[in-house]
Amino acid sequence: MKEVLIVDDETGMRTALTANFERRGWRVKSASGVGEALATFRQTPSQLVITDMRMADGDGWQVMEGVRKYLPETPVILLTAYGSVPDAVHAMKGGACDYLEKPISFEELESAAERFLVDVEAPARSKTVEAVGESTSFRRVMEQARRVARSEADILIEAESGTGKEVMARLIHENSRRHTGPFVAVNCSAFPENLLESELFGHVRGAFTGAQNAKAGKFELAQGGTLLLDEISEMPLNLQPKLLRVLQEREVDRLGDTKSMRVDVRIIATTNRSLSQLVKNGGFRADLFYRLHVVPLSIPPLRERREDILALADYFLKKYEPNDARGKFRIGAQLADQLRLYDWPGNVRELENTIRRELAFAVGTTLEGSGATLGCDMETPGTSEKMKPGTTLEQVERQLLESTLQATGGNRTRAAALMGVSLRTVRNKIREYGLAARGAA
Repeated sequence: MKEVLIVDDETGMRTALTANFERRGWRVKSASGVGEALATFRQTPSQLVITDMRMADGDGWQVMEGVRKYLPETPVILLTAYGSVPDAVHAMKGGACDYLEKPISFEELESAAERFLVDVEAPARSKTVEAVGESTSFRRVMEQARRVARSEADILIEAESGTGKEVMARLIHENSRRHTGPFVAVNCSAFPENLLESELFGHVRGAFTGAQNAKAGKFELAQGGTLLLDEISEMPLNLQPKLLRVLQEREVDRLGDTKSMRVDVRIIATTNRSLSQLVKNGGFRADLFYRLHVVPLSIPPLRERREDILALADYFLKKYEPNDARGKFRIGAQLADQLRLYDWPGNVRELENTIRRELAFAVGTTLEGSGATLGCDMETPGTSEKMKPGTTLEQVERQLLESTLQATGGNRTRAAALMGVSLRTVRNKIREYGLAARGAA
């Protein structure tokens, strides 16, 4: 039988919720305040707690904190007549599964309650996403991600390039009730402005020159699932009002169409730039920022969680080692020291590509660090002439590309494979940095 603890100092509200839940077959316990609620929960824990925010002897935060200290996985739903975005954000980050404003229909409340109990009781699903890391800061943010996954709130992930923003987005999707639906990703910087609008919202036949057939947009393709808007900071200003309308109304207008289409999509936006600073500088709309900023998350850069470096390196070693030599490769002491000391401006992505390169150039099954051969300066930034504090990512990228091309004799195809990017990217970067074209394509 489903069990719920209802906490509210208003007798009428407590009685009404108790009667409604019992009528639907729930076993209900109730409490009129914080002290009574925590005492009741410690004596006979419930599967779910629903608590009011403002009570005579305390508030819902105290109930939530007490419950989570005793049984951390217990879902908690907060009810308030004084809702605000900052309070909702604080609630989600603090461990609440949902934050609902009064007045609320019982059907809506029960629907949320059922959803969270399904999440708790469901057998573990096989995951396709692995979040590797044991540092306190990393575990904390991943726990926050799993908590907010249970809600329907849109999420903004702000973190440096290469930290794993898409990995977190996929983890949120897989831990949400939408896990059986599609996960659709679109990079907002990968399309010219005129094509991005069509890519997101779709178009009908004849909407513009060259539109010979109708096309579904990413919002439509993500129906019932999650849409990742990667690098949202790069979205052109004149497209932002249309995106804002979609987020508010959950309706999409295809280019050239005369009718709107309802969409059931959860939005996760990511950025490696500060959106609040962009708002101040006029590069991003304030109203869109606040709409996206319902649940903000951040991933610490690798240099701030050095205890995760070797665990990640070992993970990538097992991921990329040759099939005919599974389990035979290991990271030597010299390379391990270099990995720990380096500051990783490219974060996890740079570490992944470093391990791939070490495997590609390995002599034997022990990776000992061949920075000179690879063209990768793995010394501490403070002592390196090539990699000094303040070196820009563009400088690092150019330096890495030059050295990898040198190591492969100018073979761009092999360089692309070693760096974990497409041949087209290598060609574009050669052109962008004005590097001399040489060797095979």
